[in-house]
Amino acid sequence: MLFSSTSSLEGKNIIEYYGVVTGESLIGANVYKDLFSGVRDVVGGRTSRYEIEIQEARLLAIESMEEKAHDLGANAIIGLKLDYSNLGGTMGNTILITAYGTAVKFEE
Repeated sequence: MLFSSTSSLEGKNIIEYYGVVTGESLIGANVYKDLFSGVRDVVGGRTSRYEIEIQEARLLAIESMEEKAHDLGANAIIGLKLDYSNLGGTMGNTILITAYGTAVKFEE
């Protein structure tokens, strides 16, 4: 599957547009992780555990979107965008990562 953040594929002839496909992934952060992360932010340094979790969640969202595009017969997704939303929560935060774009088929 080919991914592009642009609305076209340079040098490729798009022969079919299947429409928008999406993929979502949620990460929950509990109060203890938030506390540790806050301490790291105050004393300096990176909160690498959160970074890893966000990277994994982003990959899951993209894989979910890719699977939907593949099921439609697409071999590329153009106009790829990622959106991050903090949904809040009672014991911490829940972050929703959404990947979306247009599923297309190009001549190979």
